[in-house]
Amino acid sequence: MQRSFALLLIGAVALSGCGFRDSRVNPLNWFGGSGEVEVKETSGEPVNPLIPVKNRVSVFTRPDAVDSSVLVQSVSEMRVERTPTGAIVYASGIAARQGAYGVELRLDEADIDARTRDATLDFTFRAIYPEYRTAVGTERTRTLRAAVSLTQQQLSSVRSIRVVAAQNARESRR
Repeated sequence: MQRSFALLLIGAVALSGCGFRDSRVNPLNWFGGSGEVEVKETSGEPVNPLIPVKNRVSVFTRPDAVDSSVLVQSVSEMRVERTPTGAIVYASGIAARQGAYGVELRLDEADIDARTRDATLDFTFRAIYPEYRTAVGTERTRTLRAAVSLTQQQLSSVRSIRVVAAQNARESRR
């Protein structure tokens, strides 16, 4: 009974402070009024102080992903099938060992500018291997397949498509 009376008395005194406009107990006076703030500019672009800087390292940010994919050992088959909207490039390859995942045909970044010159699309056949050791196994258990779709616009100036692996490459021409 004494505790509840004491809490009620303290609450009543604190609440009575809210009634005065200039009182420091009034929660409406705790942060003051709003005003205009000068925004500093760096590198010609305005900086918003509410958006955090991306270079900060904290517990909640992840470091940029590192590409851990490697070239597949060899390309065993490659074909290009026409579609109404363009073409699909299919490739099969043999991995160096079992357990490969994240298989993809990646357009070579250096090839984007060069493709206008020689009219060839170069794809690298890449996969990610597990960090732990895996068995080599038979060729059938190491077979990987990947495909990529190309539009008519991407194929407009292309004369040949090449898929590159670590030991060999296969090419298809028009």
